[in-house]
Amino acid sequence: MAIITLTSDWGIKDHYLGAVKGAIYRLLPGALVVDISHEIPAFDLNQAAFIIRNFYHNFPQGSIHILGINSEASIKNPHTLVFHDGHYFIGADNGIFSLIFDKLPEKIIELDVIQDTDYFTFPSRDMFVKVACHIAEGRPIEELGHPKKTLVQRISFKPIVDGNMIKGKVIYIDHYENVFTNITEPFFRSVVKGKKIAVIFRSATYRITELSKSYMDVVEGEMLALFSTSGHLEIAINQGKASSLLGLKIDQPVLIEIL
Repeated sequence: MAIITLTSDWGIKDHYLGAVKGAIYRLLPGALVVDISHEIPAFDLNQAAFIIRNFYHNFPQGSIHILGINSEASIKNPHTLVFHDGHYFIGADNGIFSLIFDKLPEKIIELDVIQDTDYFTFPSRDMFVKVACHIAEGRPIEELGHPKKTLVQRISFKPIVDGNMIKGKVIYIDHYENVFTNITEPFFRSVVKGKKIAVIFRSATYRITELSKSYMDVVEGEMLALFSTSGHLEIAINQGKASSLLGLKIDQPVLIEIL
């Protein structure tokens, strides 16, 4: 059974999600279609990439992932199929692939597929579905277009070290209003080297001087910092809404002072 996942900025109010699912089932009635998220802010490639990076490897190899975020094609941003780590990803090469993968994928195919309609505003339904079903049927991906060796690069902001400080920022806020930063655990460990630290944010209004292992390490309503399953430093409140209560928003700075 083919597994096809859908990640988009369509929302659930309009017809877009239903139209894509209907097109898949029309071509491949036995497919298993899995909704990942349709609440990504419109055209926000960074948040989409964060979600995709953190879910795809939990699916079995051979899964097909349709990326419906800012998916109209142009000469600079052609529709593209990527094969990486045993998974297939279909979207516009608008920089999102470079944000998802830390290295160049194993195969990159620039798509040359005739759309089902003469409209070019809904490629997820009119092209990506055809591509996904082609793959699911076991047909060669080389038939879908021509290979290329590069992807459009979109540079994500990386944390930096400045003296005894790691300077990072907020990159994602989840449904619970837990706040994720761009500071990864391997980077943190390589810089801190076991020394004591303080996590500082909101212009030093808040300081957290110990890392927790779980949310329940602190009493209900208390703030904490930990490395979550995403591998990123997270700021949270035990059974509370950290983003609202602490005033943390996307792109706001988060510092780690090495003591």
